[in-house]
Amino acid sequence: MSNQQPYPSYDGHDPHGSRPEPAAQEPPTQTWEGQTWDTQFQPVQQPYRPQEPAPAAADTAYLPTGDGGYAPAPEAQASYDPYQGAPAAYEPQAAYEPQAAYEPAPAAYEPAPQAYGPAAGRPPAPAAPATGSGTYTSPTTGGNARVTDAQRARAEGRSPIIAPGMQPAALTAVLALLLAGAAAVGPYALVVPLVLLQAVTAAGWFRLNGMWPARQGIALAFLGGVTADIALLAVDAEHAPAAIIGTLGVWVLLTLVLQLRNRASADERMYGLTATVTSAALAVVAAGHLAAVPEAVTVGAVAVAVTVLARALPLSGVASVVVALLAAVGAGIAAGRVTDVGSEGALLGLAAGVCALVGLRVASYDYPSRFVHMTAGVALPLTAAAPAVYLIGRAIA
Repeated sequence: MSNQQPYPSYDGHDPHGSRPEPAAQEPPTQTWEGQTWDTQFQPVQQPYRPQEPAPAAADTAYLPTGDGGYAPAPEAQASYDPYQGAPAAYEPQAAYEPQAAYEPAPAAYEPAPQAYGPAAGRPPAPAAPATGSGTYTSPTTGGNARVTDAQRARAEGRSPIIAPGMQPAALTAVLALLLAGAAAVGPYALVVPLVLLQAVTAAGWFRLNGMWPARQGIALAFLGGVTADIALLAVDAEHAPAAIIGTLGVWVLLTLVLQLRNRASADERMYGLTATVTSAALAVVAAGHLAAVPEAVTVGAVAVAVTVLARALPLSGVASVVVALLAAVGAGIAAGRVTDVGSEGALLGLAAGVCALVGLRVASYDYPSRFVHMTAGVALPLTAAAPAVYLIGRAIA
């Protein structure tokens, strides 16, 4: 141990003197001050106990120094220090290396290249989402493919099928009752709600397929439906199928010619061709109400109105379908008794109800928007029921 003491001594003698003197007064309380690497060991202060001075043995208690004085030997210092226990109590352990324990690794706190962390005073950079995770990635020069609402709904575990609801069902019921009443008046009166049905069908189908705005395609499909109406009014009832099929063929050919002049990419042209042909076909098929027997149109329209209202009730999936079909059969029977269809109106009502449910299911697909519900959700049940009304009406007439 070095002659320089780590702690001040309060034994009351001068280290350069020749003889020690007894302690004259009680030393003050020693406290732990300063910083140290040793955080595990904390000294325990013993209560002060006055001790007798050591025996006057100069040869063993004190050693001469180089400047002519005397310094206490290590053994005497240990015996006179009341705050120190064993001579080696304050010595750090040989195996304990505080600097090696607290010295960080060379690369532990080294920031990554081009990374911003809290130590740099900047907020951390947000992590880019993984590809295909159903979220928008950071913009790039090549662009990103848009993630549709249906894809995001599937990625989040939600169903992409949303039924139109009660408000579109009420509009469908109103339009169906207009068709039923106009059919009882005559074919020219039936054209008015039929044209409205064809316009809503054309617009709703394009929006259902995510193609908006598509004014040229909507106008082309609507014009095909109006042309079919004019052809049906111009020919006799027995030539109605030929007028519908002929109009549909001409419009498919016209759509192909227009798409050949389109300078868009091949995929966009294919999407446009498919949507335009399908929309035109639906508008032309809706004209089947004009070619059908008026009594069948009345029964079928009433059945569709009751079906969509029953389907919009807050019931479970299977129960809602069963209730809707039972309501369609009951509406067909009731409307058949009012008209000349009779009890066969049950079959017509059931067929019209099934077609209406198919139309609702199509309008509910792919996470549709409110605009889709208010167009395709209103028109497709009546449009899909037109072939059943025409065929079954002709069979039971």
